[in-house]
Order: sequence, then C-alpha cells, then structure tokens
Amino acid sequence: MLRTNTRKRGSVLGALALLTLIGAAAYDQTIFEDRFEAKLADGWSWLRENPDAWRLREGSLEIRVEPGVADTVKNALVRTAPDRNKGTYTIEVVVTNTAPPTQQYEQAGITWYCGGKPVFKLVKELIDGGLYIIPGKVPMESQTVRLRLLVTRDTFTAQFLPDNEGEFKTAASGPLPPPDNDQVSIQCYNGPADAEHWIRFDDFRIALSGER
Repeated sequence: MLRTNTRKRGSVLGALALLTLIGAAAYDQTIFEDRFEAKLADGWSWLRENPDAWRLREGSLEIRVEPGVADTVKNALVRTAPDRNKGTYTIEVVVTNTAPPTQQYEQAGITWYCGGKPVFKLVKELIDGGLYIIPGKVPMESQTVRLRLLVTRDTFTAQFLPDNEGEFKTAASGPLPPPDNDQVSIQCYNGPADAEHWIRFDDFRIALSGER
C-alpha cells in the first residue's frame, strides 16, 4: 500500500511539474532573440550608423560609447517593438562595461521610441561619480547587468539583475505614451571623445509575458 501511494504521489508531482513547465512556456513565449553570434538577426536597423564604432566579437555586440545625447546618439540599433495592444511583453539584454565609465551621464541600455522619438530609457548611467539604474536612480555598481523592461499598453516596469545573477529588482514603474509606431533600441551615448569605451551587449530577447 505504501509503495502504491508513493507511486501515485510521484505521478501527481510529476504532472504538476509538467503543467508548471507548460504554463511557463505559454506565458513566457520568446518571439525574438539575438545572441549576436555571427551576424545581426533580421529586422534590425541602425540609427546614425558609424560602421567603425560597432563590431560583433566573441558572441557579443560591442558598440563604442561616443559623444552624443538621446536625440543625436550614434549607432543606436533599432527594431520594431511588439504591439502593446496585444499583451504584456518583456525586453531583456545583458549590458557590460568593458572600461569603467568616466564621462558624466555616460550610459548604456534600452530606449523606447514612440512616433520616431525617444520617450523612455532603462539604462546604467554614470551620474556625479556613481553608477545608477535609470529610471529610479537606484545605485548599481556591477560591471555587468541584465536589464528587463516590462511593457503593457500604457505602462512600464523597469527591472535589473546585477551581475546577471539572483533575482530581478524593480527600479521604477510608470506610464508610457499610447502606442505609436513603437520601436525598441539598444544603445549607448555620452561617451568621452578622447578614449575608447565599448559596451558589450548580449542575449537580447523579446517575449510575451505572463504578467497582466
């Protein structure tokens, strides 16, 4: 009797585990990813491309942090964003500084465009000598961070994972403008003119999320 109950219990636990996996797959469905291994995936385009200041190397995309601001950023890699009217989405990328940032407001991460204009950013940024996650201005000194942006039709949630380990932390949340030819970009700017600082981007991913 004990053996029979053990087998039944094991079967139930196995079924629950399988349902959990199926549910996770159903509610965290990857719809695009780029690991930057040999070439850029289809669908990307460059905004103000400088071919000498980006490269694919060792399974990563590296972009030099050149001088500029949000409206003049060079080598912004852009693609059409998912339709926010159809669900909640996550956008993730791993960002690594290959050299310590030195320039005020030197930054790298994810930018959201509406109607051709940058309206939101989730970045690691140097401000007054300290490194922060923006928005929220949360201190974050790690060389590497995974950024995750959750978007609904009207809102964002900005999250980050220092050293790409452990559990995501939420930096901030708030409203987004209504959808208008949305685009998502990975980019870096406000770099020094007299030094080569490169940002390494890895594992870009867009997924349909279970968040509602």
